[in-house]
Amino acid sequence: MKFKLSLIILALFVSSKLFSAPIELYSPDKKVKITVNLGKKITYSVNVNGDIVLANSFLSLKLTTSQLGESPQLLKKLTTAHADQSKPVVPLKNSSVENKYNLLRLDFKKDYSVEFRAYDDGIAYRFITNKKDSVTVENEGLHLEFSKDVTAAYLETKSFMTSYEILYQNKNLREVDAQKTSVLPILFNDKKYKILFSEADLYDYPAMFVKVTNGKAIEAVFPKVPEIYAPNGDRNLKIVKEHNYIAKTVGKRSYPWRFLVISDKDEVLPENQMVYKLSTPNQIKDFSWIKPGQVTWEWWHNAYVYGVDFKSGYNQDTYKYYIDFASRFKIPYIIMDEGWAKTTLNPYEPNPTINLQELIAYGKQKNVKIILWFTWLAVEQNPDVFKKLEEWGIAGVKVDFMDRSDQWMVNYYTKVAKEAAKHHILVDFHGAFKPAGLEVAYPNVLSYEGVIGMEQNIGGGLATPKNNLYLPFLRNAVGPMDYTPGAMRSGHPKDYRANWINVMSIGTRAHQIAMYIVFESGFQMLADNPFNYLREPETTSFITSIPVTWDETKILKAEVGEYIVTAKRKGRDWYLGAMTNSTERNIVIDTDFLPKDKNYQLTLIKDGINADFQAMDFKRLVIRIKAGDKINIDMVKDGGFAAHLTPLN
Repeated sequence: MKFKLSLIILALFVSSKLFSAPIELYSPDKKVKITVNLGKKITYSVNVNGDIVLANSFLSLKLTTSQLGESPQLLKKLTTAHADQSKPVVPLKNSSVENKYNLLRLDFKKDYSVEFRAYDDGIAYRFITNKKDSVTVENEGLHLEFSKDVTAAYLETKSFMTSYEILYQNKNLREVDAQKTSVLPILFNDKKYKILFSEADLYDYPAMFVKVTNGKAIEAVFPKVPEIYAPNGDRNLKIVKEHNYIAKTVGKRSYPWRFLVISDKDEVLPENQMVYKLSTPNQIKDFSWIKPGQVTWEWWHNAYVYGVDFKSGYNQDTYKYYIDFASRFKIPYIIMDEGWAKTTLNPYEPNPTINLQELIAYGKQKNVKIILWFTWLAVEQNPDVFKKLEEWGIAGVKVDFMDRSDQWMVNYYTKVAKEAAKHHILVDFHGAFKPAGLEVAYPNVLSYEGVIGMEQNIGGGLATPKNNLYLPFLRNAVGPMDYTPGAMRSGHPKDYRANWINVMSIGTRAHQIAMYIVFESGFQMLADNPFNYLREPETTSFITSIPVTWDETKILKAEVGEYIVTAKRKGRDWYLGAMTNSTERNIVIDTDFLPKDKNYQLTLIKDGINADFQAMDFKRLVIRIKAGDKINIDMVKDGGFAAHLTPLN
């Protein structure tokens, strides 16, 4: 009897040691290692090339009925390797994406699991619950602790109510205000590695915000589910009371991925496709109607066209003028923004100065389709709006002023994407939180705003080259971004003047044109007055020749917040886009990314000889090069460079 008891005790001892031993998961190239420890919490560390990047990090999920992640009792672990190729419906970076990773799944008592993935360029994890009934999530615990002192590039907000149009700050984590939160994505720098943190596959759950704790870690905070609303003007609602939980959801589900892109090369950040790889794949069976493209935009200059024989404004003649302009340069869409409708809450009644059906028919004759602007509230209060828009022949919608990301609002985005897809309607979300995978499952969602873009130069000069040079590494690194480029009036920061008739960009003309190659959006807008484009047809032809979808993307040289040189391929043609901040630069690019023995015609737009003080100055050149030649990119402060390489053989 004593012998049997000893064997039982020994078995329990061995079992406890097995479950408490560290569990390791390596990336396919063995350079990234996740080490998971199960004690009082589920803790983990991340090691890259032998360097500890994260240590003492942990995760938890608090339900009303149980605390998942506390004193975890492991039932089963499974490690598997995955590798597959897929083709994005809207390829903003690459027409084919390899998804290669190693996966660790840990199943615990209390009917939940945690999955980790190790990629060559980062890691991800998520919770999975297997409950019979619905669950109420009171909170989710996320604690990311860095092994070294780090700086953070982040967007600070005082409230969960935010348009996400915020300037980047870059501070040591110890200097960040711990009383305020940041939206995602957020980028950390430990002097060797850049660490981009965000989320993916976000459904039926609130978006994550983060705050600093102890000056060396961040923790998650979430908006709670609204309970009672009150009117708040013509485009929003005011939340006057909240529930004491962040989500009420089904019990059998996976939760959003929390991921880190980690690299000692800044170029990896804009190239990464982590959100795509972690998200629910395309759910639209017939997607042949989804056509990304460029679009004219009247609101940036308040429809103040000139050089015409009619009174400009939000009226029939002006919109026909936009259609004519779009048709001439083969721009597939025009947008009719705020001002086209009689009121903001009625999506069916145009301004009396507009005959919408006539404009739709006129556009059809010219191969130009119409996108209509709505407040989210108008869409929510008119559930049949997408059916009606399909009957009219409208191509898409710009939905605006959500300014929230609680569970209800996240579900609203999903509902809009689904309903719009049923009726072949494209979607551009404004006043929106960052992309987190919806655009993968529903690729009719072509873009999101929620960024300091050109709109912020109407009444204040916020869209500066300094801020622009964070966007490819953070906001655009997680999905499409409606920055609305295309200004034909440019000035350096000291020369900027606010004006809604003759709006101007900050940075050189070449800086502005380069955005069409560097920035990614399924709807890429031409924000300026058509008259300004028409008087420079060569420049306009260059802009409108730039695709919005791509077969291949390479970041040739880059430094976060400083500069970027992007190369993108469409078919056999290559495009180069370069941008700098307030520092002038000379960068030499080797064209060894081109196929060997190929000759190209290089059409380029670069900063002119006087662009250092006159931002409007640019030089257009057409030269011949061969693969392997070097290209000198000279950029003045706030400058840029854009080029189109067309094969000659």
